[in-house]
Amino acid sequence: MNPADFAPIVEQALREDLRYVGDITSASVVPELATSEASFVARHAGVIAGLPVAEYVFAVVDQSVEFISVASDGQAVETGETIATVAGLSRSILTAERTALNLLGRMSGVATATARLVAAVAGTGARITDTRKTMPGLRVLDKYAVRSGGGVNHRLGLYDAVMIKDNHIIATGDVGTAVAAARRAVGPSISVIVEVESLDQLEAVLATDADRVLLDNMDQKTLRKAVELVAGRMETEASGGVTLDTVRAIAETGVDFISVGWITHSAPQLDIALDFGYEV
Repeated sequence: MNPADFAPIVEQALREDLRYVGDITSASVVPELATSEASFVARHAGVIAGLPVAEYVFAVVDQSVEFISVASDGQAVETGETIATVAGLSRSILTAERTALNLLGRMSGVATATARLVAAVAGTGARITDTRKTMPGLRVLDKYAVRSGGGVNHRLGLYDAVMIKDNHIIATGDVGTAVAAARRAVGPSISVIVEVESLDQLEAVLATDADRVLLDNMDQKTLRKAVELVAGRMETEASGGVTLDTVRAIAETGVDFISVGWITHSAPQLDIALDFGYEV
C-alpha cells in the first residue's frame, strides 16, 4: 500500500477529531513533558491489517513518537496478543490513539472476515474477492485489508475494469453488442465482466469474448450447471447470498471467484485496545 494513498485519509480523520483546536482533554490534564509507553493489544483473535496506517497517524501527530510493529499485516493473532507498541510524549499518544484504533480496528475487521471465508473454501480452488461496496473515502484501506486477509481484489473502481450489468444491456440493446462495444473501447488488456441471472443469459454471454461471467444470485444447482456450460471458456464468479455457512458449498460448484460485499460494508471491527504501561 502506497503511503501517498492513505496519507490524505489519515490527515482528514485527524482534522475531523481535532478541528483547529486540538485535544483539549490531554492538553488540560496531562503534563506537557510527561512520556509514556503503551501497547496495542488484540481483545479478540483475528487477522491484523493497517499497521502502517496506524504508524502514520502517530507520525502526523508527533514525529518523535516511536511506533514499533510487533505483528505484521496479514498475521493471525490471538486474544491478548500485543501487535504494536508506542513510546513518546503522553499527550501525543493520547491525541493519536482513537484515530489509529478506528482505522486499525476497521481494517483488521475486514481482514479477519476475509480470512474466515478464505479458510472456509480452502482446497476448492475458489478465491474470495471483494466488491465496490466499500466505505466512501476508505476504499484503498478496505481493498488492502481484503488482501491482508488472503482475498483478492475485484475492480478497484469504475476505471480499471468493465462490468456490464442488466441496465447496461438494456441501454445498449443486447449483450453481444455491449461486449463488442466495450472491447473496442478498452482493448484486450482490460477485463470485461458480464453479470447474468439465468442460464439463458449465460448462453448469450458465451458467444462473446468476455473475460469473466458473474453468476448473480443463483442457487447451487444452477451454479454448478453454469460452470459446466462455461467449461473453462472464461472465468466464473458467484455473487449473492454468501455467508460463512454457504460459502463452502458455493465454492464446491467449481466457480473461480466468490465476491462478497459484506466483508467491506458490514464486517465488524476487530476489538483492539491501546493499553498504557507506565509513565517514563
